[in-house]
Amino acid sequence: MKLMVTAATTLEIQPFLQFLDQHRPTLSAANCEIDILIAGIGMMHTAFSLGRHLILHKPDIAIQAGIAGTFRHDWELGQVVTVKREYLADLGAEDNDQFKDLFDIQLWQPSQTPFTGTCLENTFAGLPELPPLPIATGVSVNLVSGSEATIRKLVGKYDPDVESMEGAAFHYACLLENIPFLQLRSLSNYVEIRDKSKWKIPLAVKTLNEELVRTVQTLAGI
Repeated sequence: MKLMVTAATTLEIQPFLQFLDQHRPTLSAANCEIDILIAGIGMMHTAFSLGRHLILHKPDIAIQAGIAGTFRHDWELGQVVTVKREYLADLGAEDNDQFKDLFDIQLWQPSQTPFTGTCLENTFAGLPELPPLPIATGVSVNLVSGSEATIRKLVGKYDPDVESMEGAAFHYACLLENIPFLQLRSLSNYVEIRDKSKWKIPLAVKTLNEELVRTVQTLAGI
């Protein structure tokens, strides 16, 4: 089995890379080959990196791992979730004080390939099993939300649980290439007016990598 693990930055999966250094012989004995792709921050970098990589190294299963902000204050920071649906939440047009995405202005049509309605939905088809994690809806943005007005608009339009800068690009590529995939996100901060003193990035990286190791071991059968 070929697995691809991709992340925006090395920081987010550094502990997993250390795990790989120590356990590659065990993984190889289980016929599990793992490619690592550090795709870069944001949808543009992720889309280009995935497009180039998948031409040469199409995996049996792809995993995107990263940290994310959450809109849900009933979820604790450090919690890891699986993202099922992704919305492109800042691609479109401003109409006075309203944001209209490409479906609203009819440049895209609902359920055109590979969308389900207006979202990029992971059906989890082709995966042997799912990690026992909360299932989340995500919005992908180029500009991380940090104002009450923007947050209200996103919540009102998409009712998201989490926000990232790469998730939609990953879903789009995997859906078009018919690759079974998982997006794992660990919650590093609440989506609110920006205050990095409240963020828990080291905790989020720790829990993300613990779950990533468990998921890879399960998929490899070790």
